[in-house]
Amino acid sequence: MRPKPSLLDALYRTHARRVQATLIRLLGDFELAEEAMQDAFVAAAQQWPAKGAPDNPQAWLIRTGYYCGIDQIRRRSTARRRAHLLLPMEETWEFDDVAIADDSLRLLFTCCHPSLSIEARLALTLREMCGLTTEQVARALLMKPSTVAQRIVRAKRKIRDAHIPYAVPAPEALPERLPDVLQIIYLVFNEGYSSSSGTAVVDISLTREALRLGEELAALLPQGEVFGLLALMLLTNARRDARQDQQGGLVTLEAQNRRLWHQKEIHTGIEWLEQALALTPVGFYTLQASIAAVHAQAHDPGQTDWARVVRLYDALCRHYPSPVLTLNRAVAVAMHDSPATGLSLLDELSHHPQLSRYYLLYAAQADLLRRQGNNDAARDAYQKALTLTSQYPEKRFLLDRLTEL
Repeated sequence: MRPKPSLLDALYRTHARRVQATLIRLLGDFELAEEAMQDAFVAAAQQWPAKGAPDNPQAWLIRTGYYCGIDQIRRRSTARRRAHLLLPMEETWEFDDVAIADDSLRLLFTCCHPSLSIEARLALTLREMCGLTTEQVARALLMKPSTVAQRIVRAKRKIRDAHIPYAVPAPEALPERLPDVLQIIYLVFNEGYSSSSGTAVVDISLTREALRLGEELAALLPQGEVFGLLALMLLTNARRDARQDQQGGLVTLEAQNRRLWHQKEIHTGIEWLEQALALTPVGFYTLQASIAAVHAQAHDPGQTDWARVVRLYDALCRHYPSPVLTLNRAVAVAMHDSPATGLSLLDELSHHPQLSRYYLLYAAQADLLRRQGNNDAARDAYQKALTLTSQYPEKRFLLDRLTEL
């Protein structure tokens, strides 16, 4: 059977990260594995049109990538230096979905090793495991691309030189490694649910990967915050189909067609949340999931319990202070009290260094000014937000708001 023209593109989007994770284990090197993976997809593009796609394309790509990597090592005359890192490729090896998923989990814990700085762990995982560009990672972390690139290079070097193991930690070591892993899965999900660039609001491949990793962790380490994160992702992801209109424009939570929300995911998310709330202490992700549940259970915007949302943000800001959470709380206060109250809180944040280039701050200000009827100031705020986002649906939404004004 000849592959469809879009087959390789679809395989790359769906499987490239998992293929690379297995190649890192087999070849023992991040850069070599990435090059080998690219070579494997080139080989597939050359061979499959004539010979047909293999029964297991992912396994074929892994095997081909492994041999491409070995060839590169030989060409570089580094076989002796790398011999201790390589795993032998046996013809009888089977690369089923479970084994490949295990490699993804190993890669996640390797990138989150405590010997790396937290900034390096985040940047490395988003870049190498999730396939984000350096620019996308920088936007997700609110950092400069050059800074992110330097941290990724240093992190790879440290993993190589310190022989950091490519493995899931022993059970007794899991609790101390968990917070960083949860944070990274959350960032992966956020980048997928609100893509930092492109024409689509949601990158389904990233949200699926984050959800899969969350489920893997829940089975591996059944703790409250693992359940809380999984609940948060499910309750948020349930709204994905309502976030963009047929013309490609962004649709705000208030304006979404709630009949498009996935009720099965909401139900499953509520079940995970109940399990998380039954365990103490209630943490960051469980509180966030509780807010998502308030929205998920409101049949229309007018039924939203904004007083509860404000109380939950109060708890979040008290225990986990951050400028972005404070921004979200200000919006919730505005919805509960008045736009003027929310604007006064946003004014206090306008000079915060982490938010000065954050388009959502100005978009929130613009929306509240619009609700007040202060159209001139709202236009200025929308213009400022427009200069700070690169995502097409967000730009279109802001332009539409400007046109309305």
